[in-house]
Amino acid sequence: MDLTTLALFLPACFALNMAPGPNNLLSVSNATRYGYRTACLAGIGRLLAFSGMIALASAGLAVVLQTSELLFYAIKIVGAAYLLYLAIQLWRAAPQMQDESITAKVGILALARQEFLVAAGNPKAILVFTAFLPQFVVPGQPITPQFALLGALFLMLEWIAISLYAYMGLHMRRWFAEPRGKRVFNRCCAGLLSAAAAVLLMARRA
Repeated sequence: MDLTTLALFLPACFALNMAPGPNNLLSVSNATRYGYRTACLAGIGRLLAFSGMIALASAGLAVVLQTSELLFYAIKIVGAAYLLYLAIQLWRAAPQMQDESITAKVGILALARQEFLVAAGNPKAILVFTAFLPQFVVPGQPITPQFALLGALFLMLEWIAISLYAYMGLHMRRWFAEPRGKRVFNRCCAGLLSAAAAVLLMARRA
């Protein structure tokens, strides 16, 4: 793989990583509620889900999602339902309860599992890997090493996106120090998660 291909891939990939979505919204919310470090570590769950999707795309198994309408819509409905569940939890969360949860140091594993489930519940993600990464594979060269390199770069840029969104959430934490501000923020996040669930439900196979 030459430098020209990488020069085209990196900015396009980073734009994809930085696009607002359910997982990036979770990073903002987690940083606001539990702190920057916790939000970044929770993002490992998302990276694990994306690693599995990249492996599936590399193996060509993503064709199953493209050909199986039942499987695609089953994953889509489960993913949308989980987003709605998170939205309801945020909408109903009391600010004072959040303060208690912060002092109790909410388990990172639980938050990482949340990130994993949100990422894994979006069947369009693996189709993105199937459609996006292969565009930068150079014909005539071994495919597996190229795909592995592109996948590793994607995950590295995704980690940077997690850190940036968590940093944004850290500053929002200062802006929404009062209970009323926290309630407004939670309900905005709940509304955005609900919108993401609606978009996911309307998604069609490529």
